[in-house]
Amino acid sequence: MAEKQYDIVIAGAGFAGTLTALVLKNIGFHVCLIEKGTHPRFAIGESSTPIADMILRSLSVKYNLPWLHDFSRYGSWQRAHPEIVCGIKRGFSYYKHYPGEAFASDTLHSNELLVAASVSDTLSDTNWLRADFDAFLVGKAVESDIDYFDEAEIMSAVRENKEWLFTVRRREDLIAFRADFLIDATGSGLLADKLFAVKSSADRFLTHSFGVFSHFHNLPRWTERLHQKNISTEDYPYDADNSALHHVLDEGWIWALRFNNNLTSFGFALNGEELSLRNMPTEEIWSTMRRRYPDIDGLLGDATLSASPGIILRSGRLQRRLERTFGEGWVAMPHTVGFVDPLFSTGIAYSLAGIERVVEMLAENRDFGQPLYDRLQEYERIVSAELKLIDLLVAGCYKTMRHFPLFTAWSMLYFTFTIVYEQKRLKNIPCDYFLEASNSDILEIAYTTYEELLALMRGPVISDTDIVKFTDTVRERIKPFNTAGLLNPAARNMYHHTVAKLDETSAPF
Repeated sequence: MAEKQYDIVIAGAGFAGTLTALVLKNIGFHVCLIEKGTHPRFAIGESSTPIADMILRSLSVKYNLPWLHDFSRYGSWQRAHPEIVCGIKRGFSYYKHYPGEAFASDTLHSNELLVAASVSDTLSDTNWLRADFDAFLVGKAVESDIDYFDEAEIMSAVRENKEWLFTVRRREDLIAFRADFLIDATGSGLLADKLFAVKSSADRFLTHSFGVFSHFHNLPRWTERLHQKNISTEDYPYDADNSALHHVLDEGWIWALRFNNNLTSFGFALNGEELSLRNMPTEEIWSTMRRRYPDIDGLLGDATLSASPGIILRSGRLQRRLERTFGEGWVAMPHTVGFVDPLFSTGIAYSLAGIERVVEMLAENRDFGQPLYDRLQEYERIVSAELKLIDLLVAGCYKTMRHFPLFTAWSMLYFTFTIVYEQKRLKNIPCDYFLEASNSDILEIAYTTYEELLALMRGPVISDTDIVKFTDTVRERIKPFNTAGLLNPAARNMYHHTVAKLDETSAPF
């Protein structure tokens, strides 16, 4: 059995694992990348945010990866790599549908909410076709002389004298890897369970959801359907199809993320507490949801499944969390540690924030001694607090999906907390916790408002007066941080303000 020696082995060659390998290589570590599958491959999780873009620029400058900067905005991406498929994401768009009814709105946009996150298409965030982008990064890793092993599975791990001995099966061969440290970037809890008996659990999550999804060609544009209904989009801050487009249902929500090659990622994220849906076969869920919502059925009528993946996929419960985040000689990246739900597109940004943290800890503790484990204990506390806050914000949205004005008011907590976090990064102020999950003022707003929301939802009837009172309360609470005019009645649910006020001359951070 051949034997190889490294400082760090990284398991999982998605974008987080591969980018971590590239950064660590550039600061002097001898690393290798082990991937159970092959690239290109289908992957879900495609929507970036201003936070993600800021971190990409920061990593590019700090770790001498100049080519990475191009991927932080749609315009520079298209100039540098038009062959790598992506899409324009100008912000977040929400449309409320009611079972059995055609979509309708009014001059107040009562069933619509658009929140801009950029000032132009050129400076916008992006939807990543992960198959293309992940494969590109792996190519960069190989160009950088990082040893890359695909179709390779870690079968066992033995810790001896502060060193790992990994046995890896690659196709028909067995390879022995020795390394001081392992980074689990697999994006699930399976490897940690297999190697370290660390279990994953959905206990203590407030959110309970699952996904049914695929990729489609020829999905009609939603704005075209609005125009067919004579619903005006003249006062929109952007074309809603060039955004993270959400259709809010009574049972959950739909994402529709467009790419610039006529492909769209489309899926339902459904409330797992709806047992009648959860117990259905996948195809029956898909057809049931189409029948309930006429405009969704109309959108999907002419769409065709993409060859990859070629079928409708279904997840188990989306929520999961490892019992431990690290151990002797290993650490898990945030997306491996846990996941809540894709509602607010936190996945890419959160993974990139995790790369920053893990790389910094390793760079400052190259001997993998006790000070590293002191930092890892802090990392575990941080990740736990962040997942807890994300869970609370998403759970509140699921509670309010039948009552769109409440959904609109509650969702402003997320956008407010994002503003606070982004503005700190723009000012180069250290951000220890994602979305300010350690900020006592933020946490007080979040938990107090959530308890009030639960009390409101427990009532026999939710009146218009109740909704106005709750909205007024949220508006007053976010006021000290609200620099974007959120919940201003004059905006009529159309927010033209950019959260991250960036231009081409902005600092890379």
